[in-house]
Amino acid sequence: MILAVLGLIAFASCNDFNRMVKSTDNEMKYEVAMDFYERGDYNHALQLFDLLQASFRNTPKGEAITYRTAQCYYWQGEYEIASYYYNRFVQMYPFSKDAEKAAFMSAYCSYMLSPESGLDQTNTHDAIKQLRSFMDRYPESDSLSRAEYLLTDLNNKLEEKDYNMCRLFYRMENYSAAITSFENMLKKYPNTTHREEILYQMAKTYYDFAENSITEKQRERFESCVEHCNTLSYLYPNSKYLQDVNGIAAKARKRLEKLQ
Repeated sequence: MILAVLGLIAFASCNDFNRMVKSTDNEMKYEVAMDFYERGDYNHALQLFDLLQASFRNTPKGEAITYRTAQCYYWQGEYEIASYYYNRFVQMYPFSKDAEKAAFMSAYCSYMLSPESGLDQTNTHDAIKQLRSFMDRYPESDSLSRAEYLLTDLNNKLEEKDYNMCRLFYRMENYSAAITSFENMLKKYPNTTHREEILYQMAKTYYDFAENSITEKQRERFESCVEHCNTLSYLYPNSKYLQDVNGIAAKARKRLEKLQ
């Protein structure tokens, strides 16, 4: 029997794969598919796995097929499809020994689909949701620290996107939107590594906002400028922005004197 299987494997993997696809011997087809998988021939393995899904559903072989289908897509770099099949595996075989790994891999594939910070972050939000779900479901998992690292990386990406959007408002001279965005960012990310830069940007923004405001609004905005300069100087006495900030504060105070 073993020799027959090996013979059919060699036969199927060389010149007559189509005959194997059309075969009604699902047991033999399963053995050949697993051999393709073990040898890293994921394309041929997938073709046979797809044909066998229905025949072995809710059986040990069906479990193996579903998990390895996800693996095939993962190793081929098809992360969106792989994530779908990993998630499908968890739903179909929640008590499998591979369910935890599949849940993590589904989230990891979504992580791999997360684009650079300047692009739409829909996939990033989806990956964050999946990672949090994994961490809640498997709090004792060996993959927990890795999931936490991935989650931090994704949150940093969202933070970077928000920061760049704040700066974009300033470059567009939309000072009101820039100030609101900077303030919201400090609330949303209280531990942001950009706090020093944000305070500096807010000082500049308030100064330019005041300069471009009607007289009735200038005092309040120049005062806010000085306030943010003072806050930065207090919190970051060795800031690389200190010289610029002191210059901005001095100009704002002179403008305030003229407004008296």
